[in-house]
Parts: sequence; structure tokens; C-alpha cells
Amino acid sequence: MSEDDKTTWFGFQKIPVREKAEQVAGVFHSVASQYDIMNDVMSLGTHRLMKQVAVEYTVARPGHCILDLAGGTGDLACRLSPIVGDDGQVVLCDINDSMLTHGRNRLLNNGISNNVTYVQADAEVLPFPDSTFNAITIGFGLRNFTDKQVAINASKRVLKPGGKLVILEFSRPENPIVRNLYDSYSRLWPEVGRFITGDRKSYQYLVESIRMHPPQKELCRMLSDAGYEQVEYHNILNGVAAIHVGRKVSDNACV
Repeated sequence: MSEDDKTTWFGFQKIPVREKAEQVAGVFHSVASQYDIMNDVMSLGTHRLMKQVAVEYTVARPGHCILDLAGGTGDLACRLSPIVGDDGQVVLCDINDSMLTHGRNRLLNNGISNNVTYVQADAEVLPFPDSTFNAITIGFGLRNFTDKQVAINASKRVLKPGGKLVILEFSRPENPIVRNLYDSYSRLWPEVGRFITGDRKSYQYLVESIRMHPPQKELCRMLSDAGYEQVEYHNILNGVAAIHVGRKVSDNACV
């Protein structure tokens, strides 16, 4: 199969691989200005606690260099900046310039400027040297990547030995009752998005992208396939979201 014939999922639709990045970009250009408000509404504010827990799993320390990949409007970067301090650095990286601009403005408005830098880049082709970062975070972004496995492999290359990849993402509730309640609740999101932002289509994609995202054990396998070790996951709200953690033990190539 030629590169032009390869397909991937955009929500529930199969589209050519070459088109996904552009279509995802369109979604986030549309929602960037209202992104934080909708996060609060859809999660009933719980996303803030989830992100704080994810930051704790990085084991970030003063002087560390952290990559906040698909960092969007900067929620994780905002939490990591005071931890790494003046001797450390947080790199807020996102492929979407609208989200990156919104994130930069937000952090500057919060007085965070001395140890955060901004890079627009594709997670699958990271423009950083090998073994650069003490930890990498991906908060609610992995499901939007065109090729998740390629991006996970790329993250391992730029981690220092001993560094952690911490992924916070919507996942699969393990209790059937919780799963059904969550499914029913999330079906409301497109209409809520239409009411608040005037954009129903983008939030319909959000719901579909969550359904298509790999469940917990499959994502663990993808981290192991990339060469991560000590791979584990921690459910939040019975698996409505989950934090996956993998450690890079050495500089051996991905398998």
C-alpha cells in the first residue's frame, strides 16, 4: 500500500493519513479560545485535579527540563513551571498555533515567563536532541495524534535515561454501570459545545475520538513496544480517564 492509500481514524470516520493533521488542526483552531471553559464544563472541574495528579507522577524536581507535549493552553506547563524553578525549563510544545498562542498568552498573564519556552512541532517528528528531557507529559492530546505509536517512540528518543513519559487521557471505565453513565453524559457534549461556543462539530469529534482511543491495557502495550519499562496505568473515576506512566531505562533503540 502506498503512502497515499493509507487511512486512519478521525473520530468514527476513516480518512487518508495525510489529511488527519489538517482536520485535527481545524478542530483546535475552532475551539482554542473557549477550550478551558469547555474543559471545566465537560469534566465538572475534575480535569484540574487529574492534571495535578499527572504532574506528581513526573516526579519533577528543581532544575529539571520537562516537555509538555501537545500542551495546548498550558495547564500542565503552568503547574510544572514553579516546580522546576529558575534553574529548570518547561517546553510547551503543540502542533496547533492557535492553541500555542492561547497557552503563551495565558501563562504570561499569570506571570510565568522566565522558564517556559514555546515550540510549534509535530509530536511524531520532535525537533529536540536525544536525551534532552527529564520527563514528558501529554495531557488529553494523544488521541489526536495521527500515528500514536510513532509519537510514543519519538518521545522515548528525547527522554533522558531514567526519565518518565506521563500520559493523561480519557480512557475506558471498567465498571459497566459507570461506563454507561459516562457514555450517556458525554453524548451531551456536542450540544453543550454548540451552546457555549457555537461549534457542535468539534465536540462531536471529541466524543468520537475518545471512543476510538486505545483502552488502558492496549496503551500499556504500545508503551512497552516503544521500549518503555516499568509501564503502569492508574485509573481516575473508574477509568473515565487514566494516567499511563513509562520509564526510559536506557538509550537502547526502540523495538
